[in-house]
Amino acid sequence: MVVVGPSGCGKTTLLELVCGLIEPDAGTVHAAPAALMAQDDLLLPWASALDNAALALRVAGVSREAGREQAGRLLADFGLAGFEHSRPRGLSGGMRQRVAFARTLLAGRPLLCLDEPFASLDALTRQEMQSWLAGALARDPRTVLLVTHDVEEALVLGDRVVVLSPRPGRVVATLPVDAPRPRRRTDPALVALRARVLEELGSR
Repeated sequence: MVVVGPSGCGKTTLLELVCGLIEPDAGTVHAAPAALMAQDDLLLPWASALDNAALALRVAGVSREAGREQAGRLLADFGLAGFEHSRPRGLSGGMRQRVAFARTLLAGRPLLCLDEPFASLDALTRQEMQSWLAGALARDPRTVLLVTHDVEEALVLGDRVVVLSPRPGRVVATLPVDAPRPRRRTDPALVALRARVLEELGSR
């Protein structure tokens, strides 16, 4: 599921509530155990790609050797073979996001909360990463709650798009995305849905 809405409507707050990082002022949140991938990759600058990816395993008590072994296999699957010992400063933006996503997957939670993970990337790299993420999730299916400002990204990646109103955020539309994968931004069904989402965003 993808959540779109104007800045300040509470999208990041929603993810933090789902992940249990903050407590609700009222009511309750019912969700599976979740791992959060923030907009910034938050990689440790002094650690290698391998050790950054394995960090969630180390926190869970997995030994360094076993954690590195698991992380190494995943980094290879993510096209990062040969970069395991590179520091973050030696990686491109897309590579850094792949490492951050590997770390999120290795947390082993059934629900992944992704907070605008590609917002800091240039347009071309962003499109490449969207295609890469769709493929990664096809190989290792998880329930995903994605927040983005990019309507096209929402339609390319999501099965359902939830549109929020300006602050205080409330759900104004829930739109299913039934287009087959892989999706192209020029598909007539996605073009029509994009217009619908923008209409909902602009009418509030």
